[in-house]
Amino acid sequence: MRDGVTMSYFDEFETRSVDQRDADLAARLPQQIANAQAAPGYADRLAGIDPGTITDVAALARLPVLRKSDLTNAQSPDAPFGGFTVKPASGFAHVFQSPGPIYEPGGIDHDWWRMGRFLHAAGVGKSDIVQNCFGYHLTPAGMIFESGARAVGAAVLPAGTGQTELQVTAAHHVGTTAYAGTPDYLKIILDKAEAMGVPLKIAKATVGGGALFPSLRQEYADRGIACLQSYATADLGNIAYESAAMEGMIVDEHVIVEIVTPGTGTPVAPGEVGEVVVTTLNPDYPLIRFATGDLSAVMPGMSPCGRTNLRIKGWMGRADQTTKIKGMFVRPEQVAALVDKHSEIIKARVIASRDGEMDMMTVQIEADGGDAAHFGQSVMETLKLKGAVEVVAPGALPKDGLVIEDQRKYD
Repeated sequence: MRDGVTMSYFDEFETRSVDQRDADLAARLPQQIANAQAAPGYADRLAGIDPGTITDVAALARLPVLRKSDLTNAQSPDAPFGGFTVKPASGFAHVFQSPGPIYEPGGIDHDWWRMGRFLHAAGVGKSDIVQNCFGYHLTPAGMIFESGARAVGAAVLPAGTGQTELQVTAAHHVGTTAYAGTPDYLKIILDKAEAMGVPLKIAKATVGGGALFPSLRQEYADRGIACLQSYATADLGNIAYESAAMEGMIVDEHVIVEIVTPGTGTPVAPGEVGEVVVTTLNPDYPLIRFATGDLSAVMPGMSPCGRTNLRIKGWMGRADQTTKIKGMFVRPEQVAALVDKHSEIIKARVIASRDGEMDMMTVQIEADGGDAAHFGQSVMETLKLKGAVEVVAPGALPKDGLVIEDQRKYD
């Protein structure tokens, strides 16, 4: 026990010291950079990089950010993964299609998406039958969680989505003990079972793909179901997960997470909100500094459950704050370019508001020197819009990850 939380770990990686984890990263990261350089998609992005110099997160931050749009634009019938894999599509066990469309590879090697670590932390194991209500058709979520269940030795009822009465009947007949799926669909199943007068044995829930509101988690707890959530994407697999301590989300042992200013690859100060950028150590699909488009922040300290890796606060909104003002799109990348134009600018924030029926744009600039007139021309050149400029003192802007704030109301 540690602070009232039962300790049970998936493997020895979870309780490594900082020095052990840093030493492992120093060995594995250069290998992954060299591995990525062999993929055609990285030919230009990583050209001239000596993998041996990329041995820690600080060195990694010098490399360019890869965005989902980069993957989408690079994909073609001849290269369905955009050239970012080390083997052809025929070399993978599965090929998935997510909305876009964008194609992702999948493997059947041991826990290819690393979801077993989360299911183990949620208490799922060999005595469980998992009703997997994630989709199995085209998109990878169903296989991601099935792979995790296999890693912890649990049986799987591959239920997929919909047909709630059949879900209830199957759960009752096979004795389902654990649920995997979106946070809200479990409530639909439970309510239907109650209406049908059918008892269920579900006592554990592993959820993702949507918001787990505290009130919903409490409702499950009141029904005797412990519900924990993971943070995963179709491209990366598992990124971070909750343990029974339920204090933030623990980063998976085989990815590297950075929090950066949206629209840039620049790391924020510890504890500040920014965009989640992930480097995966999966040798088949070496995504290097992949921008998720999600906002989060690093939490200080170590989880009470004894797992020692970095913790993040979980999903805190979307980093893609692209906003249309006066008929023109303003993007986080443009705000970043404005900051880069002037050495005295620390950070900037664009505020969209309304004056009657007119759109208004105000650019707040946190700077050590300079005035509104000094920065006005750069605002026009970079954002392609004329707006009011306000210069504020260093430290005055909120540290909430927003670089574009839309204050307009449409009701």
